Amino acid sequence: MKHSNELKQLAGALSKAQSEMSGAKKSAKNPFFKSNYANLEEVINCIKDPFANHGLSFLQFPVSADGFAGVETTIMHESGEWVSNEFMLKCAKNDPQGMGSAITYARRYGLQSAVGLPSEDDDSNAATKRSQPAPQAKPAPNVPAINTVDVTIVDHARAGKLHTVTLTAGGKTIEAKTSDDALGGLAEFNKGGLASAGLQQTAKGVKLATLVIK
Repeated sequence: MKHSNELKQLAGALSKAQSEMSGAKKSAKNPFFKSNYANLEEVINCIKDPFANHGLSFLQFPVSADGFAGVETTIMHESGEWVSNEFMLKCAKNDPQGMGSAITYARRYGLQSAVGLPSEDDDSNAATKRSQPAPQAKPAPNVPAINTVDVTIVDHARAGKLHTVTLTAGGKTIEAKTSDDALGGLAEFNKGGLASAGLQQTAKGVKLATLVIK
């Protein structure tokens, strides 16, 4: 960065101008990235009046070197004080179009950075992210408890994918249902046998969750 010997008046004027600047609106569209951005015209519109109100102006000269191109941005005050810096980007293509594109980008980013101009939603996006509450863990689903009971397998029937297993336990008859073919097959081949059954009471009746043959 280069600058004049004194910067006191420029610094004071720039501070006042910055207090009058609004954020640059992201009104231009980038079809490649499907996003919006603040173009050079918008950046200049944001600083033009605040600069004029406080005796400030700027210049931008194209610069290039070794496949890079950009601009030297100079901020000046009516007192003669000034500050200047170069900003260059690597050219996508080593031709006039590639250099022109790099210079256009550099003009916008160089000027916006030099005057401290944010894009309109830079702060609001950050604030939104900060203010968003931490995601709350979803409550675990209310899964019926499995009660393990010693039973006798009395009968088995199947209708489509649903198995109905008739069990007895403590003198009571229980009709438990399951869509698990392995459990249904186990009950079918062990009619009259003793087993340990894991039963769940659901809104649709008793569900056979496990079956261990003894």
